[in-house]
Amino acid sequence: MLARVWSASIIGIDAVKVGVEVDVSGGLPGIVVLGLPDSAIQESKERVKATLKNAGFAFPMRKIVINLTPADLRKEGPSFDLPISVGILAASEQVSADLLGDYLFLGEVSLDGTLRPVAGVLPIAATAQKMGIAGLIVPVDNAQEAAVVQGLAVYGCKDICEVVDFLNNPQLYKPVQLDNSGELPQISYHSADLQDVKGQAHARRALEIAAAGGHNLIFVGPPGSGKTMLARRLPGILPPLEFAEALEVTRIHSVAGLLKNRGSLVRDRPFRSPHHSASGPSLVGGGSFPRPGEISLSHRGILFLDELTEFKRDVLEFLRQPLEDGYVTISRTKQSVIFPAQFTLVASTNPCPCGFYGDTIQQCTCSPRQREQYWAKLSGPLMDRIDLQVAVNRLKPEEITQQPMGEPSLSVRKRVQQARDRAVTRFQGEANLRCNAQIQSRHLQKWCKLDDGSRNLLEAAIRKLGLSARASDRILKVARTIADLAGDDHLKANHVAEAIQYRTIDRMQ
Repeated sequence: MLARVWSASIIGIDAVKVGVEVDVSGGLPGIVVLGLPDSAIQESKERVKATLKNAGFAFPMRKIVINLTPADLRKEGPSFDLPISVGILAASEQVSADLLGDYLFLGEVSLDGTLRPVAGVLPIAATAQKMGIAGLIVPVDNAQEAAVVQGLAVYGCKDICEVVDFLNNPQLYKPVQLDNSGELPQISYHSADLQDVKGQAHARRALEIAAAGGHNLIFVGPPGSGKTMLARRLPGILPPLEFAEALEVTRIHSVAGLLKNRGSLVRDRPFRSPHHSASGPSLVGGGSFPRPGEISLSHRGILFLDELTEFKRDVLEFLRQPLEDGYVTISRTKQSVIFPAQFTLVASTNPCPCGFYGDTIQQCTCSPRQREQYWAKLSGPLMDRIDLQVAVNRLKPEEITQQPMGEPSLSVRKRVQQARDRAVTRFQGEANLRCNAQIQSRHLQKWCKLDDGSRNLLEAAIRKLGLSARASDRILKVARTIADLAGDDHLKANHVAEAIQYRTIDRMQ
C-alpha cells in the first residue's frame, strides 16, 4: 500500500514543502530511501524501525521504499523521522490516513518512541500557514515556537503513540494556544547599565547617536580606557524589537538551532561578539547546506568586533557588502541562499600595536612604519562604512576617584526612542526604512537638505579630510540623527559640524 505524508525542509531561512511517499510491497525485507537524503535521514531507517517496535507497533517485514519529493532537492536533518514513521504506519494500515493530506509532520524520534525537538520549526510553520496547511504536528517542545504563527493549528505530541492517537481520534485534541499580544512588552533589560561609565562624555554621546540612528561605530583608544565597557552597554539603550522584527530574528535563530526558549519570540535585540580568530564563513554564513553566520544572527541588533585590528584583513573585507546592502548571498553549486543582515557594527581597537599612541601618560614605543602597517589592516572602503569614529582617551586620576555615576541607560533609552519615533513618522510610505542609517541616496535631498552655511561647512570638510561621496552621505545621515535627538525638523550647521567630527580617525596612521 502507498501512503503520502507532508513534511518540510529548510533552505536559508525559508522552508519548502516536502512529500514523504512510503510504499510497502512484497519482496525481501529492507528499507530504501530516495530523494537526495543526507546521512541523518539514511540513519533514520534504523531509528524508525527500533522506535516502532519499542512503541508497540508491528514493523512490516516487507520491502519499504521511501521517496522524498521533490527528488532534486537535497534534504537534511532528523526532522523527517516522524513523517517517515507515520508513513510506514499508514502504508501498513496501522493508522488512519484520512488526515495525512491536511497536516505537516516534523520531529526526531528516540528509540523509545519519544519525540525530540528539531531546529527550524518557526520558518516551517510560517511557510505552512502561507500554503494553506491545516495544522502542524511537532514535538511538544517545539509546539510553543510553532504556535507563534497565527492562523495555524499546532499540536504538540510527546511520543509516537500520541501522534497515532491524534490521527485516529482528532476530536480529542485541541491545538496549542499562544497569546502573541503579551509577548513583546514584557522586556527586561539585563545588559549592563550606562551609569557605570565614568566620564567619557564624547563617547557616551556617540553611543546615543549610534543607538538613535542605527549607525556603525568604532572606538579607538589605549588599553583600559573603557572601549569595550561602552560598547557592551549599547544594547541597554536600544529600543525594543517590534513584533515583525522579533519574528524575523526568531526565524534566523530557529534555523541556527539557537532558540534557548522555544516557547516565545526572541525579545531582546541580538548582541553577537565573535572572537578575532573567526573565519570569513563563520561571519557571513556558509557550509555545504548554508547556515546563517554571525552577521545574520545579529540581524536587527549589534555585531561587536572587539580588537578589530586583530581580525584578518580578508575576513573584515567580507563585511563590506552586507554593511551596504543589508543582506548576504551565499552561493553554492546547486543553490543560492539569501540571509538578512541589517545590523549595527560596533568595533573597538587600540591606536597602535603597543596601544599607547597619543596617550598622555605612557609613551608609545611603535615606529611610524609599525603604526602604518597596523592601520593597513583596516581598508579605506571598510572605514568609509563606519559612520562614527570616536577617540576614547584615558581617564584622569580625579575622574576615576571622584567622578560621580553617569546618566542611567533608562534616561538615554527614552531619548533614543523619541528620536526613532520621529524617524519612523518621517519614513511613512517607505516600508523598508526603520532608522536613519538605512536612508538611501535618493532620500538625502528630501530629508537632509542643507542651508548655505551647512553646505559650505561640509564642502570644506570633504576637501580637507579627502572624504568620499559615501562618507559625505553618511555624515548627512548622522547629522539627521543628531537633529532628531535635538527635536529639529531641519538640519542646521551645528548638526553637520558635530557629525563631521566623527570622521577624523579614518585618517589616523
